[in-house]
Amino acid sequence: MTTGNKSKTRDPKRHHKETAREERLKGRQEAEARRAQRERVIYVAVGVVVVAIIGALVWGATRPKPPLPGVEYPDQGGEHIPRGKPHPAYNSNPPTSGWHNPETVPPGAFREEIPDEIVIHNLEHGCVWISYKEPKDADLVTKLEGIAAQYPTTVLVTIRPKNDSAIAVAAWRRLLKLEKYDEGQIVAFIKTFRNKGPEALNCVGGMPPR
Repeated sequence: MTTGNKSKTRDPKRHHKETAREERLKGRQEAEARRAQRERVIYVAVGVVVVAIIGALVWGATRPKPPLPGVEYPDQGGEHIPRGKPHPAYNSNPPTSGWHNPETVPPGAFREEIPDEIVIHNLEHGCVWISYKEPKDADLVTKLEGIAAQYPTTVLVTIRPKNDSAIAVAAWRRLLKLEKYDEGQIVAFIKTFRNKGPEALNCVGGMPPR
């Protein structure tokens, strides 16, 4: 006699399809999890970079800037006057602006005094003027002339007995006084103020380099 309950057998093909579907679903879930993890890593990295850039910009905008070399003097203008014509006193020693002759000297080293009224025109064109008080200091003169040789289109070196310091480095409205040779300070002054005169010309009369 047969019983009324038939044993239920699982279809092998159906079982294989279900298994394959579950594996595909699991694979998609794992791939989605990996993609989400990569996106989180990218977002974190981008956030770190953005924060670093903002921090650098804020620091650069708020950090104290080093002071410019030398002392700034009020502008006394650039009025041209004939050679030898009297004029009001300059506001610095040596002068850095004011009344001057409409002539210049070429940059370089000169072992003679040149009138202030001529050199001021050089300053107006962006020259840096290095003057020294004592011509008998041969070592100092040699060093200053060496700097002039390094900047042949920018620097003018002369003796100036009227100085009240051993060395004076001048540009338009700017003056650095030194009692002893300091190449670092002199070169920093030259690099900061060369070709910065009020006229759109450089020290030798051409357009300044961009």
